[in-house]
Amino acid sequence: MQTETNTIQDITFDDFKQEVINDYKTAVTSRECSLLGRREVLTGKAKFGIFGDGKEVPQLAWAKAFKNGDFRSGYYRDQTFMMAIGQLNVQQFFAGLYAHPSLEADPMSAGRQMGGHFGTHSLDDQGNWKDLTKQKNSSADISPTAGQMPRLLGLAQASKIYRNVEGIDTTNFSVKGNEVAWGTIGNASTSEGLFFETINAAGVLQVPMVISVWDDEYGISVHAKYQTTKESISEILKGFQRDENGNGYEILKVNGWDYVALIETYQEAARIAREEHVPVLVHVLELTQPQGHSTSGSHERYKSKERLEWESEHDCIAKMRDWMLANNVATEEELREIEKTIKKDVRATKNAAWDAYLKPIKEEQQEAIQLLNQLANSSHNKAFIAKLANDLSAVKEPIRKDVISIARKALRYVLSENTSEKRALQNWINNFFEDVQPKYSSHLYSETEKSALNVKEVAPSYDDTAAEVDGRVVIRDNFDAIFSKYPNALIFGEDSGNIGDVNQGLEGLQEKYGELRISDAGIREATILGQGIGMAMRGLRPIAEIQYLDYLMYALQIMSDDLATLHYRTVGKQKAPLIVRTRGHRLEGIWHSGSQMGGIINLVRGMHVLVPRNMTKAAGFYNTLLESDEPALIVECLNGYRLKEKLPENLGEFKTPIGVVETVKEGKDITLVSYGSTLNIVAQTAKDLLEVGIDAEVIDVQSLLPFDLNHDIVKSVQKTNRLMVIDEDVPGGASAYILNEILNTQNAYQYLDSQPQTLTAKQHRPAYGTDGDYFSKPSAEDIFEAVYTMIHETDPTSFPSIR
Repeated sequence: MQTETNTIQDITFDDFKQEVINDYKTAVTSRECSLLGRREVLTGKAKFGIFGDGKEVPQLAWAKAFKNGDFRSGYYRDQTFMMAIGQLNVQQFFAGLYAHPSLEADPMSAGRQMGGHFGTHSLDDQGNWKDLTKQKNSSADISPTAGQMPRLLGLAQASKIYRNVEGIDTTNFSVKGNEVAWGTIGNASTSEGLFFETINAAGVLQVPMVISVWDDEYGISVHAKYQTTKESISEILKGFQRDENGNGYEILKVNGWDYVALIETYQEAARIAREEHVPVLVHVLELTQPQGHSTSGSHERYKSKERLEWESEHDCIAKMRDWMLANNVATEEELREIEKTIKKDVRATKNAAWDAYLKPIKEEQQEAIQLLNQLANSSHNKAFIAKLANDLSAVKEPIRKDVISIARKALRYVLSENTSEKRALQNWINNFFEDVQPKYSSHLYSETEKSALNVKEVAPSYDDTAAEVDGRVVIRDNFDAIFSKYPNALIFGEDSGNIGDVNQGLEGLQEKYGELRISDAGIREATILGQGIGMAMRGLRPIAEIQYLDYLMYALQIMSDDLATLHYRTVGKQKAPLIVRTRGHRLEGIWHSGSQMGGIINLVRGMHVLVPRNMTKAAGFYNTLLESDEPALIVECLNGYRLKEKLPENLGEFKTPIGVVETVKEGKDITLVSYGSTLNIVAQTAKDLLEVGIDAEVIDVQSLLPFDLNHDIVKSVQKTNRLMVIDEDVPGGASAYILNEILNTQNAYQYLDSQPQTLTAKQHRPAYGTDGDYFSKPSAEDIFEAVYTMIHETDPTSFPSIR
């Protein structure tokens, strides 16, 4: 089904005719998949359908310009393209629609994503990189509108890095930076800020990126006149057109039904991007949506009769067919035979995909029915259990929920019985979950030897003359060691380059390692994240710096929907080991001192979230992560850059373990748990508590995701019998998460002699100034009094009320 060549002029007319016919077969096959796919949704076999009908012909042209090593970052209309490059066949298309939980059946996501979301395999079964230069690559799609754009920027920037930075081993990743990153987006989705942010950033960076805008004049039911100024994205982006006065874009326009013009346009776009490293916008006009936006509704509700007639006349496949007849590429009889054969083949393959999806479930159904019948015959509640077995037998096209739900309900009827048949059913249910649950839940984190959890701790070492330096010097000198050790490591962000970041943690490193490795970025957090995701997906080791924790909010959607889910939604076949660097906690003001950790940790499952209390711990986390293959967020303490720390001698080598807490001070009366800047206040307050006879144990969480894998905190609670969690997030934020982990996951409740407590910031954002900080976040006095009061409640005689 692959349709690839250089240009029309390079081949004979007979060869050209055959290639056009092959293209037509691909287009018709894709259209038939869309038509049958919609029916499968409407009959209930699939949950939802969103298809690429109406966009087939431009995607054929695009496929001819797409080379090995290139990357796609698209949206859910690109099925024809995936078929044309040989990365999607009809059976796989329907397997994805049915959510078949098998990579062999649905290599895109093993049923974890709805149909229309496409990706290729960048990793082998052991999680090692495949040779990406010898295959056509598609980064795994996400549904959020325009969410594919930031990642596209990074995929393109990787080619610029590989072409211009010396010393990087490009094996498996690049051939002289010649790879193009291709993005696709619907015309209405260009209204999103992520699109404009990416457009601007790519124009500044001058990277080999081609964006195709599929323009069918609508965004679901809303016409372009409500979406885009002048109803044309290419018109309003004219200011980005490159000219003699400055760099910019090449902007090309072409009608989506003009087969020849489309081929010529995409060949030119590829040449410009590949050779010149100039971004290109291809505005593909006059496209249609024969079935409307999706299976959620009919476009007859919002399109006029005249518009529907125009769409019928300008359907790209119909136009291509007319052109083929007019130019003697094929006869009417030949085309009818092609169409007839394809309809038959697609229907047969669809049925095969459905049968393959049902086969293992029906086997499980029969196993369950047999066990239920055996249980019924041995039980006093035979009638009830037999009815369940009959109900399950009556399901002709079962899903796994049907099977396991009925099997579990049967156990309710034999609660007081003790038979081998009951045990057999119990074992079958347990084995069922052990086997089936991973099909839906695996690979949230790395399952390879390169998991960050497998990196062993290496303590910082100090010689006898170790200097006491500002914390920023520790982090700076460790970064220096990192960039010397890892030629493929780079860092970028607002003020990261020329001035060496706002806190001088990168001081002097741009001069040493160059502007491409230590670089400034515009004020555009979402695409800073996107740069990191895309480059990490192509084998680089980027560190994306978000200047303050509060600004992470701009990038949180990309972190949550793209980066954190990538490994999971590809079932371990793609990865982006990006490190996100930021700083936070303990500054004055609403917008520069937030500690939104509760929100973050619940939105970025799939990443590690690390909260070191000082710069040595932070540096150790960077060293650990660079030996792993997982993404992470590191929050450095904003007030720690000027605090004194000893300078380790093994810079770049010492490693802070992930998921391991540290007992900073041992004690016997109460366990105090905290992290980050607040931990340092807790540790100081623990010394003050000793003066009144309270011996507190202080534990530094260090890592919120994952949390205390060794369950060391419960061991402390078992000793002290009291627990307080202290942080500067809002009530119910990270402290509630920590408390839940300790009480419910570690079962520490059984060792408590008094109610566990949390001490947090107030519900509002911190007010400005030092007093604002004092009255908004936990102070040393707050901590002292809260702990004292807790001890007072159990021994009021020895510890009289403090106030």
